[in-house]
Amino acid sequence: MATETATLSRGLRSRHIRFIALGSAIGTGLFYGSSESIRAAGPAVLLAYLIGGAAVFLVLRSLGEMAVSSPSAGSFGEYATKYLGPLAGFMTGWTFAFEMVIVCLADITALGLYMGFWFPDVPRWIWLLAAILVIGGFNLLSVKVFGELEFWLSLAKIAAIVAMIVAGVAILVLGLSHGGAHAGISNLWSNGGFFPHGIHGFVISFAVVMFAFGGTEIIGVTAGEAENPEKTIPSAVNSIPIRVVLFYVLTLAVIMSLEPWQNVDSSGSPFVQIFAVLGVKSAATVLNVVVIVAALSAINSDIFAAGRMMYGMAQRDQAPAVMRRLSRKGVPWMTVVIMIAALLLGVLLNYLMPAKIFLIISSIATFATVWVWLMILLSQVSARRNMSSEEAAALRYPVPLWPLAQIVTIAFMAGVMVLLAFSGETRVALVVGAVWLALLWGLYALCVRPRDAASRAGGPETPAAEEPGETPTTMTVPVRRG
Repeated sequence: MATETATLSRGLRSRHIRFIALGSAIGTGLFYGSSESIRAAGPAVLLAYLIGGAAVFLVLRSLGEMAVSSPSAGSFGEYATKYLGPLAGFMTGWTFAFEMVIVCLADITALGLYMGFWFPDVPRWIWLLAAILVIGGFNLLSVKVFGELEFWLSLAKIAAIVAMIVAGVAILVLGLSHGGAHAGISNLWSNGGFFPHGIHGFVISFAVVMFAFGGTEIIGVTAGEAENPEKTIPSAVNSIPIRVVLFYVLTLAVIMSLEPWQNVDSSGSPFVQIFAVLGVKSAATVLNVVVIVAALSAINSDIFAAGRMMYGMAQRDQAPAVMRRLSRKGVPWMTVVIMIAALLLGVLLNYLMPAKIFLIISSIATFATVWVWLMILLSQVSARRNMSSEEAAALRYPVPLWPLAQIVTIAFMAGVMVLLAFSGETRVALVVGAVWLALLWGLYALCVRPRDAASRAGGPETPAAEEPGETPTTMTVPVRRG
């Protein structure tokens, strides 16, 4: 057992942080979910991804402003507590953890289906259990091991996407025959127009489009373990626009140019199309490798992010004290164990998953994600309003176009929430979201608020003694108060 005071290890480098955000954002939402958004909006989905990406960039710039000034493992959960109040921080932190669990359940269940392609006679729960234990084990070792694993998993995904883009562009430019439908950029406007389902289809597509960007806020969570957050966080955030254009807009533009958008089948990944038109005989096998890597990478990032958020909440007494326990290498091992236990539910869902479970899960995740983004925006607005002009001028990474950009982005995110009510399949997300927020409010009123009131009445609270042999878990976080 450790005998020295432990803190979260600052072992994440700039390349780790960039790829951690990519690992969470490039997963099921792109490789599978894009089929739903294409069917809803047609080629106009490209514009939807550009607009959604711009909005997410402004969210991340707001988060970056706070993270550079006050890097913390609790990230936006702590900022919401500091600038909006304890209830807002409590609901934001636990909603983010809820988002990560939901997305992980989707990914871990999909992983079992992917492995069934090669081993149809092997029970799926074996693959699920193996993936959970292996990924969870890597998260328990050290933050550097986690960062390296995520770097290589994400690199593999990016290499596959770039290869598909290059091959697709080659077909379009060289006019290579592929024995299928007409291939050409004209497919983006000649099959019912750029807006084949009108403005209605374009607007509705945002419910799925925004799900694809969920997880990019992990950049803020990594600040607590970044070697140099003042440089690594801005570098990671500033690269978001390039990622949006390359990994979403350009990829889907190539796919819909090679094949008319109507041919995209929502029962599978649209990336199957690009392998088919290339005439690769082992198309399904190649795609299976890519989606498995994508799922493992997303699971890896989400376990990390949810664990660190719960650790930060435990530091603020908004989560059980057991979540504050750190290993000798500065890893909050108990939160990782809790995430692993939650993911074991994926074994059950693997047997119970209905045909449209993805759309339901993605809608619930969209609600949780947009809620967190709104709390980030509102926290930054509150922080700025409490600053003097001198403090605002001294910010090392201020948001652009303040305050107009913040107002527009907040309105946009609120609009996405409203969109979920326009479809019976996504409307359930609002019901689940409302129940979840009501549950959190009740838990806060019954458990957290009385403890805070007792603490204030009794003066400064004395830190609880650790069990014999346990690692003390105090962590000093620099706070910039406006």
